[in-house]
Amino acid sequence: MSLINIPKNEGYQKRKKIINNLFTGLFWLTGLISAIFIVLIFVFVFQKGFQVFLPDYPHGQVDLWQFLTGTTWRQDQAIYGVGFIIINTLISAIGALVISFPVSVLTALFIAKIAPKSLSAILTTVVELLAAVPSVVYGVFASGVIVKFVESLGQALNQHTWGGISLLSVILLLAIMVFPTMTSLAISAIRAVPKAIEEGSLALGASKTQTNFKVVLISAKSGIFAGLILGLGRAFGEATAVSMVAGNKLYGPTFNPFDITRTLTSSMLSGLKETTGLDYDIRFSVGIVLMIVILISNFAINRVKRKIGDQGK
Repeated sequence: MSLINIPKNEGYQKRKKIINNLFTGLFWLTGLISAIFIVLIFVFVFQKGFQVFLPDYPHGQVDLWQFLTGTTWRQDQAIYGVGFIIINTLISAIGALVISFPVSVLTALFIAKIAPKSLSAILTTVVELLAAVPSVVYGVFASGVIVKFVESLGQALNQHTWGGISLLSVILLLAIMVFPTMTSLAISAIRAVPKAIEEGSLALGASKTQTNFKVVLISAKSGIFAGLILGLGRAFGEATAVSMVAGNKLYGPTFNPFDITRTLTSSMLSGLKETTGLDYDIRFSVGIVLMIVILISNFAINRVKRKIGDQGK
């Protein structure tokens, strides 16, 4: 049997190599630009925020320890303490996730594996539309609905709620806001689980429910926890809607769910009237604290994800 020699088109091969190198360089360039923007943002925030703790700061040095551990925020008296605000932010964000995360995962499991195709398509569209709603719309909704609900609940429990503006209102608002983000990613992750894994579980005698909870969800954990991280980031980073229902308490921390509260983002947004001076620069200091809190939280979530993955092996 003779071999057939197919002549190579050297011009075509050369053009293909050039196009491949061109797109490879383009991808590297876009990635580099994205990284540069991230670095520039971090450097700018860090430079603006850290200068207030230096001795040569022209508007009066702020004590770093008192800033990080303080329990009072009075911009009219130049007293800036974020210790209690960090605690308030953690309480509100974690409280929202405790409510929303289980509901998101169960909703995603229902949409991806249990609901009929027509109903699944409708629910998927609804979740995607919720994710596209602007935060200010959520804030208006919270001011008109959630606040009144919390006020009625407080009256029923004989609790003063400041007209419904409270920590509980913030938690419920954030739970609604992070729900579509976590649900959308969980749906994608669950649908990406290979069918062979499910069939293998069923062939070994597991029920459909056991397969969904012990096989499918474990296999989709990376996508589910990615949604959790993005949801937590939105809960930490939301400012406009939270400021509408938080109350911005001047001291703390706040542990009573019916009391007003203050978060890191609402502190950065509320009362921002100047573009120079201590009251302006200190907002960037709060931004640095917020980024550190988000990084630590993401690290903790990834540790939990690895632990759950090890248990599922």
